[in-house]
Amino acid sequence: MADYTPRLQTQYADTARAALKEEFAYKNDMMIPKLDKIVLNMGVGETVNDTKKIRSAVSSMATISGQQPVITKAKKSIAGFRVREEMPLGCKVTLRGTKMYEFLDSLVTVAMPRIRDFRGVSGKSFDGNGNYAMGLKEHIVFPEINYDDVDQMWGMDIIICTTAKTDAEAKSLLKQFNMPFND
Repeated sequence: MADYTPRLQTQYADTARAALKEEFAYKNDMMIPKLDKIVLNMGVGETVNDTKKIRSAVSSMATISGQQPVITKAKKSIAGFRVREEMPLGCKVTLRGTKMYEFLDSLVTVAMPRIRDFRGVSGKSFDGNGNYAMGLKEHIVFPEINYDDVDQMWGMDIIICTTAKTDAEAKSLLKQFNMPFND
């Protein structure tokens, strides 16, 4: 089991690196962009009324990501939203290495095709520094989630961080991983 390498990591090493080096004419192999990390975030605003909801979100996030999420808490009180300081409001997880490649593979090949009326993801959701952000309306598109056990649908933010310096380089890198851009 120690010698296991995810499919996308092998694909990156075998074909994507060479294609990116040729496309952008890098002089040094260390200039070739690669995936740095993937951050998953789930905001659970309903915890204001029912603090048990955060447990459901945390267990779903742990099932999807394969590691235990961190509960995010309010930094300060906001009376208009009935939020008190240190109140749990969501959860997040940072994936690196093998789990990161496995998650991206699952997202692109299994979860995205299960999204209703899916026509690809926007190619404009880059931040200018080579990082890509997207959102999902329902967490049940992941095959790890058993639909019958879900008490509530949760939305999810997915941020894919790369070492690319520009958005064009990052987009090309994600295209090598078969990210279905709609433009």
